[in-house]
Amino acid sequence: MKKLTKYMITAAILISLAGCGNIRNVKIIDWTPSELYTDKDIHKAINVIKTEFALKWDGCTLTEITYAGDDVSLAHQDWALRNNASEVIVLTSSFDVDSSGADGSLNPNSTYTRWSWILIRDEKGYWKHVDHGY
Repeated sequence: MKKLTKYMITAAILISLAGCGNIRNVKIIDWTPSELYTDKDIHKAINVIKTEFALKWDGCTLTEITYAGDDVSLAHQDWALRNNASEVIVLTSSFDVDSSGADGSLNPNSTYTRWSWILIRDEKGYWKHVDHGY
């Protein structure tokens, strides 16, 4: 019941956000089956990034997101070590930037593809976003 309530609250927050990063109609691209993570693990990580994007990426529209694959996640294992975690997962996405250029660090009126999101799993089993970029 607690999980359902948590998801309902998160959904309500995301729906109510106006003027923040747009995650409506984001396409979740199928990935090669993982030997490291279940589909549920990957979807939970994707939801963390969708929430992050909705809250902090004003002027941007997330269009696609997917799991980058086991090889990429294993290649980023140092992020888990740096953050005292045992697991790291890497997602990739595409997003559009409007004429505002978001916070000024992105090119206005552009599309970013193969943008990486690095997450670690904390001691409680929750994914936490720790870095992003190319």
